[in-house]
Amino acid sequence: MTTRRNFVAAAAALSAAAPVATVLAQGTAPVAPSTAKPATKTADFLFVQTATGMTYDAATKKFTMTDVSPITVFFSDRPDRIAGNMKTARFVPFWSEGKDSFASNPPNADISIIEGKAMSQVVAVLRNPVLKGDTLTYDVEILQGKMPGEGADVSVFIDIIGMPLTPVSVAGVARRTYRRAVIY
Repeated sequence: MTTRRNFVAAAAALSAAAPVATVLAQGTAPVAPSTAKPATKTADFLFVQTATGMTYDAATKKFTMTDVSPITVFFSDRPDRIAGNMKTARFVPFWSEGKDSFASNPPNADISIIEGKAMSQVVAVLRNPVLKGDTLTYDVEILQGKMPGEGADVSVFIDIIGMPLTPVSVAGVARRTYRRAVIY
């Protein structure tokens, strides 16, 4: 499957190889490679939060997860295949870090909730996380589905954010501590 990331990488490789092929075809020696710094590599991370219960106040549009897990799981798509976790208490301030943060570009989320014997799925935009003890509250804008007033066994799948992979980048220094496993 061709992804946008693979397509861009292939296009860049072909454009970089074209001048070298031309020089070699003309029988002259190739020029030394450029000393320019390579672009920072990023990966797109998705986040998963779970809780044993939830409530929703339609009047204030507040979605509250009760007994939320102290750990937020994250993972990336291929080809990077990075997975790990971070403390939920650290995830909340992370929300507004960086120029393309969730605070400046709120993510979509799939909220899966068990109501009795049925499961509800709601797609929403999440904003303004507030963690107090083991209660996590978001302002939500419902995009699809119907949010129940309460439920149990909640899983929230939060859409992507690009994060640098290099440990030397400013954001990478702060974020590399969250990586626990790298699988290639």
